[in-house]
Amino acid sequence: MSRSIACIDYRDGKIFIAKRAQKGDMGGKWEFPGGKIEDGEDFETAIKREMLEEFGVDVKVHEKITEGTFFHKGKKCSLFVFFTEFSEDGIKKPFVLTEHTEYKWVEPEEINKLDFVDSDLSIFPEVLKSIKK
Repeated sequence: MSRSIACIDYRDGKIFIAKRAQKGDMGGKWEFPGGKIEDGEDFETAIKREMLEEFGVDVKVHEKITEGTFFHKGKKCSLFVFFTEFSEDGIKKPFVLTEHTEYKWVEPEEINKLDFVDSDLSIFPEVLKSIKK
């Protein structure tokens, strides 16, 4: 089974999201940043690697929010969702994008109005519960 991580950086009432490049099945859709966990990686190592590769940013990994499963091309996948904290906000000094075309900080209510990947939408109710604590 494939294992992936999703990162939730929530600050000042907003969540960080990114728009995938126009390639692959989910191209052009918004998502919580993350990616696949490689063989031999723990969650923290995978998160730090993915955020450095995709945005050029260091990140602190906080508690796990939830986990879920989804199917991609008929294959069952696990998704592990963590609170994270980027070392920068990408506003003063823009992030270097390698897998995305844009990013922004949005209020939680905006998520359901955007063209978001299904796997992230499936765990979003748990994310909302966690940020409203």
